[in-house]
Amino acid sequence: MHRPAMPPWALAACLLLLSAPFAEPARAADWPKALQQEIEKVDRASPGTLGVYVKRLDSGDTFGYGADKRWYLASTVKVAVAIALLQQVDAGRLTLSQRVALEEADKVDGSGQVVWSATGTRYTLDSLLDRMLGVSDNTAANMLIRTIGEDALNQSAADAMGRGNMGKLTTFTEVRREVYAELNARGAEKLSNRQLVEIAGAPMGPKRVAAAQRAMAVPDSELQARSIDEAYARYYADGDNAATLEAYGAMLEKLVRGQLLSAGSTQRIFKGMKFGAPGDYRLEAGLPKNVKRIHKTGTQYRRACHMAVVDPQDGGAHAVVIASCAADLNDQTEAGGVFQQVGRAVTRTALAHGGR
Repeated sequence: MHRPAMPPWALAACLLLLSAPFAEPARAADWPKALQQEIEKVDRASPGTLGVYVKRLDSGDTFGYGADKRWYLASTVKVAVAIALLQQVDAGRLTLSQRVALEEADKVDGSGQVVWSATGTRYTLDSLLDRMLGVSDNTAANMLIRTIGEDALNQSAADAMGRGNMGKLTTFTEVRREVYAELNARGAEKLSNRQLVEIAGAPMGPKRVAAAQRAMAVPDSELQARSIDEAYARYYADGDNAATLEAYGAMLEKLVRGQLLSAGSTQRIFKGMKFGAPGDYRLEAGLPKNVKRIHKTGTQYRRACHMAVVDPQDGGAHAVVIASCAADLNDQTEAGGVFQQVGRAVTRTALAHGGR
């Protein structure tokens, strides 16, 4: 029996239907290429330099842009501090209800109010953890590092990130002292913690150098660096408190997969990293409002980072790890817009092609 020929439009429709199931995986596999183009545009339009690492844990697809280079972590290092603390809790060596007394040597400038407490004030480790992750309190971080021990902190971080991918992690007091040591090494050694806090009250630039110079009692002729820019540049070149974004991303991946902490401690760090709490700061401003995430920011002179994991729950089954840092830009007025653009680029590529 003769069958009528299929109209051309019907044949085209059938071919479209047959190809549809295969079209989305092809597009999804291309998201790193699309993200590369977007991040290059952001980097070209932005001051300074940019590094980005993104990984979809469901497929294993990864994107890196300057991600194999070491970046100064600023306060994002506090996630490593939190992990090391909770590992000691899991091992039974510490308890979160344990109280620690504030020492004068813990006090340092930065976010948070612990620095203004009287020496001897006692805080639970749980409270210090909240303050360190929630408001990025540097003095709280110093107290936790002292409790953990710097050697234990660095061993924990090396286990999570790889020793060859990171520099030495130090207290925040040591950061300040090392910066001022670039102005004058002998003078910086003599600075008290109170003096470090007082110096930080001077605006960045020549006034900050002058404040440090007065506190160290150093004449102009003995200044080894002539500007605060030069002092920080020399400090950053030493490589302390830095890591590759690939390594930091690997630490976040291990965290959400439950490979670093017990289930209870993993949930505790999620709480500290604002799991489920909406936000619109920096990277978050470019991410979808309806996705859950954990995150931590970091800021220091002409350096900034924002690290996050989208959908970290369920053992990271559908998580997307994002690690981003920027250098040589105004950390206060320019970094926010750069990271927002990074968030938007990730949303249009890695997140859009994952069925979100």
